[in-house]
Amino acid sequence: MEILSSGKETIAYEKASKRVKELKEFYGNLSSFCVVIPFLAALNLLTAPGYLWFLWPMLGWGIGIAFHAISVFGIGKNWEEKKIRELMAEEKGKTKTL
Repeated sequence: MEILSSGKETIAYEKASKRVKELKEFYGNLSSFCVVIPFLAALNLLTAPGYLWFLWPMLGWGIGIAFHAISVFGIGKNWEEKKIRELMAEEKGKTKTL
């Protein structure tokens, strides 16, 4: 029985480790955005205040961050987990009937 609980703990640890890595990557991306975009805005306003070109990188990177946030925190994760459990239960039911 120890092997099973150890295996379950290992799986839970790997899953938690993967989740922490995803969160760390997202917050790193967001932190970089919060540092770089104000720098670009200041550079733009000091050199060419007539044309606000910094809005373009801000828009592109912002869209990327939005998609990154959806992948980390969004609906997709819950759906994936639910579907995996559903398929595992279905497969378990098939093996019992054989």
